[in-house]
Amino acid sequence: MEAERRGRALRLGVGIPTAGRPAILAETLAELERQTRAPDEVPIGPTAATDLPDRIAGFASLRIVPLPSGAIAGASLQRNLLLDATTADILLFLDDDFFLDPAYLAAVEAAFTADPALVGATGTLLADGATGPGLTPATAREMLGRDRASGRAGADTPVPGTYGCNMAFRVAAVREHAIRFDENLPYYSWQEDNDFSRRLGRHGTILRLAGARGVHLGHKGGKTSGVRFGYSQVANFVYLMRKGSVPRGVAVRHILRNIAANLLHAARPEPWVDRRGRLRGNIMALVDLLRGRCDPRRIISL
Repeated sequence: MEAERRGRALRLGVGIPTAGRPAILAETLAELERQTRAPDEVPIGPTAATDLPDRIAGFASLRIVPLPSGAIAGASLQRNLLLDATTADILLFLDDDFFLDPAYLAAVEAAFTADPALVGATGTLLADGATGPGLTPATAREMLGRDRASGRAGADTPVPGTYGCNMAFRVAAVREHAIRFDENLPYYSWQEDNDFSRRLGRHGTILRLAGARGVHLGHKGGKTSGVRFGYSQVANFVYLMRKGSVPRGVAVRHILRNIAANLLHAARPEPWVDRRGRLRGNIMALVDLLRGRCDPRRIISL
C-alpha cells in the first residue's frame, strides 16, 4: 500500500468476525485497548446487531461491517467483508475470544516492516481452550501475566499456514494475487484459515512470530451444530484436497484423526463436545463421498 511504497509506518488493522458472543467480544476488545501499539482501525464483522455488546470499546477507528441483506452467515464471508473494508496495510484477524499480550501488535508491525517478503503471520499460543472445555477470561489474563513476567524469548519460525484465531496478512499481497476466503465453506468455515494462508504463502513467507503471544479462550458459545461440524470435518478437507490448497496426505490424516476421536469419545463424550452429532456428520459426509455428492455447502440444508 501507499505507506509501504513511501517507507512510512505501516497502518495496522484488527478485524474481528463475530457471531452470538457479545459478552466475550466485549472482554476481547477491552484487552485490545491495552496494546502498547494501538491499532489504526478495528473493523468488526457481526452476523446480526445482537452479536455486539451494549458498550463497544472506545477505539476512534472502530466500525461495524454488517452482512449484506439475505446473505448466509459464515466466517469466510465475514473475513472477506473485513478485507474489502480495510484501509490498513496489515490486517490482523482475531477470533472474538482471543486475548493478546500487550506487545502483540508491536511484534506484528516489527515483523512485517523488517521483511517485505512476509505475506502472513500467526502468533504463538500460550494456551488454546478450543481443545478442551475452554478458558475463562481470568485464567487467560493470568497466563498472559505469567508469560510476560517470565521474559521468555524465541525465534520466529516458518509455517505452512496460519491459525484462524490470530493471523495477520499483508493486504497488498492479498489484493495483488486476488486471494479470498473460500465462501464455499459456509457457517463455521472449518479450515478456511488453512486454505487462505497456504494459497497466499505461494507468494511469500508465512511465519509464526515468537513475540506475538496470546491465549485462545475457545469459548463454546456461538458455534455451529455438532452434525454440521462433523460433516465439515470430512467434506471440507475433501474439498480442499481436490482444490489443491491442502496436500492429500495432510487432508487424509486430519479426516482419519477427526473420525477416530469422535468414535473414541462417542460412548462417553466430553460435556463441551457433541461427539455423537459430529460422528453422525462424519458418516453422512462419507456416505455422500461414496455417492459422489460430498460438498461443504451441504451443511446449509442439514
